[in-house]
Amino acid sequence: MNTIAFDTEICTYRNKLMQSALQFTHDHDDASDLVQDTLVKAIRYENSFGEGTNLQAWLYTIMKNTFINNYRSLGRRAGVFIKDVDPWLYPVNDATSKNEGECKMIGEDITKALDSIQPAYAIPFLRYFEGYKYHEIAEELDLPIGTVKTRIHLARKALKNRLKMYA
Repeated sequence: MNTIAFDTEICTYRNKLMQSALQFTHDHDDASDLVQDTLVKAIRYENSFGEGTNLQAWLYTIMKNTFINNYRSLGRRAGVFIKDVDPWLYPVNDATSKNEGECKMIGEDITKALDSIQPAYAIPFLRYFEGYKYHEIAEELDLPIGTVKTRIHLARKALKNRLKMYA
């Protein structure tokens, strides 16, 4: 696919990207910025796109990663410590496994499960997991406390479903 055709093709996804961006940011201006950053990165890294693969999924992945990176960067600038998800952050009970390799695999499965959840749900869950209270998370993310509770509940439910093999 030539550059002009690629640019035209990615622009056809602009409205769908905007809908997803609004779910991430809950702000029209921030969503527009996120879509623009996504399209700029897509054009910049056009060569890494495999022709014949799902362009919409590729664009969504770029958007999700851009949102997460921007959120982490914002948190650091605001003095908020946001932990990178690391398999070793989730201690596995000795009763579950005494094998260090198995513990690492379980930690990696937890990380993959967290990565599969939309950031709008994963971020409040991680903040709660780090020990923040509901009202602190609500203030930090500028969300109603009921929304925070719902998102944490849905994240738990999704994680439970994705990790049911360990139940």
